[in-house]
Amino acid sequence: MTKKCCVMAEFSLVPVGTVETSVSRYVAAAVNAFLSVEGLEFEVTPMGTLLAADNLAVILEAVSKAHEAVVAMGVRRVTSTLRIDDRRDKPRTMQDKVDAVKRRLKEG
Repeated sequence: MTKKCCVMAEFSLVPVGTVETSVSRYVAAAVNAFLSVEGLEFEVTPMGTLLAADNLAVILEAVSKAHEAVVAMGVRRVTSTLRIDDRRDKPRTMQDKVDAVKRRLKEG
């Protein structure tokens, strides 16, 4: 069951200077690093990974571990984008946010 969180983020990283155009093996290493972060929920999407946690420290720990996992593969430069939604007035899930938009679409 997905628990309600107050911090959600969208994260993507790009290894720079690799000889191949595909980044899936680097993304897989980053996502595998997320498994060691307690209190983190995540969902991989085609253009990035959605993260959710009770606090910002967990999100930042996940991002740090993802970077280190890619560097451990021999990558000497990693760029990333992190967009954070730190909502403290009420707990939400990632699905809650999607459902809210779908309800609005049905209303016209």
